[in-house]
Amino acid sequence: MSILITILLIIASLVALVLIIGLFMKKEYTIVRQVTINKPKQDVFNYIKYVKNQDDYSVWVKIDPLMKREYTGTDGTVGFVSAWDSTNKKAGKGEQEIKGIKEGERVDLGLHFIKPFEGRSDAYLVTEPAAGNQTKVTWGLDGKMAYPMNIMLPIMNMEKLIGNDLETGLSNLKAVLEQT
Repeated sequence: MSILITILLIIASLVALVLIIGLFMKKEYTIVRQVTINKPKQDVFNYIKYVKNQDDYSVWVKIDPLMKREYTGTDGTVGFVSAWDSTNKKAGKGEQEIKGIKEGERVDLGLHFIKPFEGRSDAYLVTEPAAGNQTKVTWGLDGKMAYPMNIMLPIMNMEKLIGNDLETGLSNLKAVLEQT
């Protein structure tokens, strides 16, 4: 009986230790990727400000081409909402809203994930002039994991997980825009 109690105390101590460590671990993460596109800045911005155009380049939209989609508002304007619902757990259910637009420069998006996990993140796309007739596009995502789920941040490696998706999305965007 004392061996069982000792094992339970060790397990309880380990769980408590992990939870205490989680109190002091970061809860926020920021992922940023960039690409240079051989198109003028205004052309690139005029394309990325429309959320529906993400169908052509976003990795996350391409996960399930059959997902249910619903739109509210006018695309390319503040307040536009793109909602999705998929039976594919990688796509899940959620919505994306245009929160702000600085014409010709920046689009701010609010992401609300509903399934498989509840969560909110802020994303943005920024265009800057580059050499010649090129445009540097920065795609960033700021997120937060609430305690005690923040314990998973180092294990999940959000930098690699989300960063790879952003890189692929930007490569897709570059291919799409440079074809036209």
